[in-house]
Amino acid sequence: MILHNLPLSRHNEGKDICSISDLLQFVLLHIFHYGLLGKHLEFRNYMGNMDMNEIDHFMPIMMRMEEDADTSPLVTSGSSHFLWIKHSNLYLVAMTKKNANAALVYSFLYKIVQVFKEYFKELEEESIRDNFVTVYELMDEVMDFGFPQTTDSKILQEYITQQGHKLDVGAPRPPATVTNAVSWRSEGIKYRKNEVFMDVIESVNLLVSATGSVLRSEIVGSIKLKVVLSGMPELRLGLNDKVLFEITGREKSKTVELEDVKFHQCVRLSRFENDRTISFIPPDGESELMSYRLNTTVKPLIWIESVIEKFSHSRVEIKVKARSQFKSRSTANNVAIMVPVPSDSDSPKFKTSTGSCKYLPEKSVVQWNIKSFPGGKEYMMRAHFGLPSVESDELEGKRPITVNFEIPYFTVSGIQVRYLKIIEKSGYQALPWVRYITQSGDYQLRTN
Repeated sequence: MILHNLPLSRHNEGKDICSISDLLQFVLLHIFHYGLLGKHLEFRNYMGNMDMNEIDHFMPIMMRMEEDADTSPLVTSGSSHFLWIKHSNLYLVAMTKKNANAALVYSFLYKIVQVFKEYFKELEEESIRDNFVTVYELMDEVMDFGFPQTTDSKILQEYITQQGHKLDVGAPRPPATVTNAVSWRSEGIKYRKNEVFMDVIESVNLLVSATGSVLRSEIVGSIKLKVVLSGMPELRLGLNDKVLFEITGREKSKTVELEDVKFHQCVRLSRFENDRTISFIPPDGESELMSYRLNTTVKPLIWIESVIEKFSHSRVEIKVKARSQFKSRSTANNVAIMVPVPSDSDSPKFKTSTGSCKYLPEKSVVQWNIKSFPGGKEYMMRAHFGLPSVESDELEGKRPITVNFEIPYFTVSGIQVRYLKIIEKSGYQALPWVRYITQSGDYQLRTN
């Protein structure tokens, strides 16, 4: 499935989103912000064709759901439907009487949260009350009569500030980015040196059983940009995409099959679906161009073995062996191995072949830090603890060992940027820079 990961705008790439945008005019009728006490903080009626009192049914329904341990994200009262998300101490609720596209509603609600967080740092009841004028201005700008408009906070900040309306230059006029065909980028941007920095970042989620078998593994990747380009450039990105190579009839062993691809709204979806070309006019500055997932069996990059011995309920000894299972030309940086210990442990003593250890009693773990861990290496750590609680029968093996790390210049999936073309009508020369990073996500190894 391929999606834009932002709500779509009427001013976006026309043919790509017209049919989707037409659906939205019937969707977002109201947005309410509910505090913990169930009071309306702020609301916006986008189409004016629903009874405002309908929202009073929402909190009683939520209270009944909590009593029944029900967590449905969509609830109904009569002919009214409430689509809601919870953030901090707030409920954000959208109302409709239509058979709406729920995925688009939730996408918009989460984008509202992101915009508010970028404006107010923290989104909670207090920040809403302190900035209610700005909140109303933002709600008026991000949607018009049910159509999502500008949802990029960088563009919004050009004409909506936390001090309210700051722009007072002659007759009021909308910013160029609102009426422009490219709503996420301003016109007239100029730089002395034109560059594009691209980071391909992959997180490895892994769960290994106590017997050493891989129970769960997946790769979650993202491509992030930092764009320092003048004018209105068009970029074309080529990856070693398996589907692309099959379409073009080329054979190459090192290809990747991307799943659950999500793009920034700047990417032309129709072009990608036709010939797998990633073509776009990028936002200025930093942004996430795309994200993807690969369900594949991943060989553990850092393998952990541990042995825990108790001696007469008075002390415990933990032996941990860590082995890097990637090629020697790569190096894992800032490795942190978190080994669980009994909660009543004290008098820690450590011995390591490399790195340093510290006891974190608030987490009941030993943290073994290795600043640089080259591929094909193996290191040892021993920890001794006293156990003052003689009757403690806590099972240390219940909690898994977790590992944090980062490996630069390496991707576990084998994804590669084949080319990044930069086209701008003025014809200036620009330098593209690409960096690969693999890091730990939810990386756990169970112990005996």
